[in-house]
Amino acid sequence: MLNLLDSIPNVLLLGAGPSCCSPSTYHALSCPTLSHMDPYFIKIMDEIKSYLQQLMDTKNELTVPLSTSGSGGMEATFVNIVERGDKILVLENGSFSERMIDVAGRLGAEVTALHYPWGEPISVEEAAAQLKKEHYKAVAMVYAETSTGVLNPVEEIGALVKDSDTLLLVDAVPALGGIPIKVDEWGIDICYSGSQKCLSCPPGLAPITVSPKAIEVIKNRKTKVPNWYLDMNMIMGYWGGGQSRVYHHTAPVNMIYGLYQALYNIFEEGVDQVFARHMAAHHYLIEQIGQIGWELLVKDERYRLPVVNALKVPAGIDAAAFRSRLLNDYQIEVGGGYGSLDGKVIRIGLMGYNAQKYNVDRVIAAMKEIIAG
Repeated sequence: MLNLLDSIPNVLLLGAGPSCCSPSTYHALSCPTLSHMDPYFIKIMDEIKSYLQQLMDTKNELTVPLSTSGSGGMEATFVNIVERGDKILVLENGSFSERMIDVAGRLGAEVTALHYPWGEPISVEEAAAQLKKEHYKAVAMVYAETSTGVLNPVEEIGALVKDSDTLLLVDAVPALGGIPIKVDEWGIDICYSGSQKCLSCPPGLAPITVSPKAIEVIKNRKTKVPNWYLDMNMIMGYWGGGQSRVYHHTAPVNMIYGLYQALYNIFEEGVDQVFARHMAAHHYLIEQIGQIGWELLVKDERYRLPVVNALKVPAGIDAAAFRSRLLNDYQIEVGGGYGSLDGKVIRIGLMGYNAQKYNVDRVIAAMKEIIAG
């Protein structure tokens, strides 16, 4: 009988996610499954919370991995905070901030969106001016915009609302584990990520941290959270401190093992060393693509996302065909462009276990051969 798992190709995942996992993380996934209420498993849960608090640079007690994808982290953020008629300001400059507009609108929010060209950062000055015009329950933005390779000025936006009752909601899906995130210092109230990017864990978990200010907003809602599974009031009962836990759902135990090992790997290497490795791989890629006549979409290096690099496709090259050649002939996956950038960029992710110079050498060598014909 044919088992399709025996023929899975070994692909170098240099797209916008997922990234490849280390052998130790794959091994962790195969450890014996425990009950999601087992005392030893709870010990692992508590250690993960501590690791995430350190990596997100926060003292927030509610810092946990949700049993969902990064998009589920976004959904959880909005369903817990937004009630019908709430005024929400979204700073949009890419596909994932577009999704924020959609999700908030579906929940009945009065959404104001400030739009910026894809490939350019959001304007702190325009956001400040808008916040002076009107009061908002929350400002939502993407820190690391996967679709465009832009690194947005979260710290500066946080300073605008830090001493007010306006919440700051931040998507950091590709950033966590690859570049610094200072949740408390920057005044972020909810920050969510995904396990499959710089953490180098398979997809399926969404680390999230929620500030005491945001928890108060959730607890004082006029209406119930309109999503039972993602209701943070209930999730707090399962992920709370101590051995006394309230059953909410059956957690993906072996995925939690994988996340534990992925975080362990980061701290074993050293967080600062991990960040430096990502930045070194990013700069090496820039150097190498320059030698073959390619360039990044983001012009201002201050706003370049080191972990997902959007490369402008030169005239005369079919982006889709180019990516297919990389995958089929060289077993390298890179990402394509979204929306208005479809066919105009390819995206090379250097995330987690993949953020190594030898991976840059491999993809550049393949690109040279394809260009040469």
